[in-house]
Amino acid sequence: MQKPIIFFDMDGTLLDLAFDDLIWNTKLPERHAQTHQCSLEQSHNTLNTFYQQHNHTLCWYSSKYWSEKVGVDVLKLQYEYKDKIATRPGCFELLKQLKAQGYRCWLLTNADCAGLQLKLENIDLSPYFEVMISSEEIGYSKEFVEFWEILQQKYPFDPQNACLVDDTTPVLKGAEKFGIQHLITITQPSSGRAARHVLELEYPAIHHLTELLPLLTKLNLENKDVDVKTA
Repeated sequence: MQKPIIFFDMDGTLLDLAFDDLIWNTKLPERHAQTHQCSLEQSHNTLNTFYQQHNHTLCWYSSKYWSEKVGVDVLKLQYEYKDKIATRPGCFELLKQLKAQGYRCWLLTNADCAGLQLKLENIDLSPYFEVMISSEEIGYSKEFVEFWEILQQKYPFDPQNACLVDDTTPVLKGAEKFGIQHLITITQPSSGRAARHVLELEYPAIHHLTELLPLLTKLNLENKDVDVKTA
């Protein structure tokens, strides 16, 4: 059996979610309060209400949608703080080793196309991926089975020989429902927040991204064992 395709999330998996936390939880409320001449508390309350209404939908991840909704150019705001974009521990170390070992890697993000472009302009992940997809291109966020169905139609893959690494539990659940067998999550998506305890998570979890390598070695050995038994 071939080595599994590795599907990577971007924000909170390969990249530090602290940047997104900074934008959405600090800088956007500040800019929103300035724009609409309201208190910071009022701004937080307004934005949190909007966030809750659109959680895990395509709108949630759309810079264009939020710019129109809140009257602030959200993409421009992100560019103002682009120097804060950073990788998570072991990002390039892992990607280089996977490439050297012949793994096929795909980048699958709920960030919209503009957000993906922003991140790639500042952290060049592209040499390590044969496919890079924004859920905006698919028409569904990764939380939905439809995302995976359409992805498979566009780029055929075997769900039983694929591994998804993602920090978001609803995304992992959507992938699991579709039939992806091997699911890994992240203990500390944002360096600005405390790490989540492994026992609190529903899926196997890693912190330093190179911790994925022994898991893949084990997975490859299991696949070879299956091949021997079915030969």
